Amino acid sequence: MKFSLYLVILSLAAVWYAIVPFTGALYSRYKWRRFRRRFDELRLSPLLNYRQYHGDSGGVFRFTGSIESITDGRTLWVKGENLTIPVSLANTKCWLLPAQEGVSPEAPERIRWNRISTLTEGAKVFVGGLLTTEDNRLSFTSTKEKPLVVIFYDCPENVLTDSIIGAGRKHNEYWNGITPVSLVMGALSLVYIAASYLYRPAFRLPVIAAIIAVFIPILPMIPPGLLFTVMYRRMAWHARNLRAYRDLALLPFRYLTTGSDICILCTGEKYGFRKVNSLHDVDNDIPILIPEFSKKKKTQWYVFGVLNENDSLPGKSIDPFVSFGALPGLPRHIALRYGMKAYTLEAAAWLVMIAGIVSNIVFIFLILYLLKLVSF
Repeated sequence: MKFSLYLVILSLAAVWYAIVPFTGALYSRYKWRRFRRRFDELRLSPLLNYRQYHGDSGGVFRFTGSIESITDGRTLWVKGENLTIPVSLANTKCWLLPAQEGVSPEAPERIRWNRISTLTEGAKVFVGGLLTTEDNRLSFTSTKEKPLVVIFYDCPENVLTDSIIGAGRKHNEYWNGITPVSLVMGALSLVYIAASYLYRPAFRLPVIAAIIAVFIPILPMIPPGLLFTVMYRRMAWHARNLRAYRDLALLPFRYLTTGSDICILCTGEKYGFRKVNSLHDVDNDIPILIPEFSKKKKTQWYVFGVLNENDSLPGKSIDPFVSFGALPGLPRHIALRYGMKAYTLEAAAWLVMIAGIVSNIVFIFLILYLLKLVSF
């Protein structure tokens, strides 16, 4: 009987404190992955200009500019260099990217369209999606098949892609929309078990176990398990950065999807890469696509960018969203290494967290045993 009760307590704690929040974490990660993938698709689409706007019947485009005004409460007017575009905010996901450069801890914030009016006039805007005819004019419109993405940002356009891809992931995936409900349900179910056997002396130890299980979510925040929590947070943070580096490493190959080393961009420029044995003695204006690397690294470098007629190193594109920089190896190989490191480190981090929780439970039972409140 007691063994069955222990099994019920363990199962309830595992389901409500681990399995359900972990399922929510997987869904949260899926949503962020879908956001990054959608932005990555849109940055490859043609950049809307004056000629295309007045000579095209529509299609998928991207556009950058600044807030000009908001009319009828749901139409955002974005002003570019020589063009002002209406953007329908109905059923549109809007995001606010904090000021940052490269991989940053500040993830984009999802905002409701009615909050856009609080943004100052002139704030930078990225719009990507379907351009359709609405009210006898071409405007960006969101559909279920081709959702519109609107991002407000305060950084140079040439680092916007790295900022979105690098920072577009949740800080603490365990804490998601379903976690608070799951924790409450777990606590109530364990309290119910403890109350059901509270006045039965033979079940004193299971009652204590159920009461301790109620507080499992806060055990990582108290010593001695707090040390394990600090280690977990550092490891989880590093794993998050490794996943960001994995995604950044793959950005240049998004243009070379046919297996060719060269492609033609929507700007008409020729894009590809050149191999060099060292970056230490070449142009210092070539950035490193992954901040972790240094130009002093002795290896064969791949420099991605717009190719010139001669054999000189690639340069920047007139399109600020085109990846330009160097990597110490093939992007796919680098991404694979970072992916394996990230998931290995993440698994190790969770083992450390579990070890911290177990150590706190053992510590609590030891104190109770020394106080002769329980006996084994």
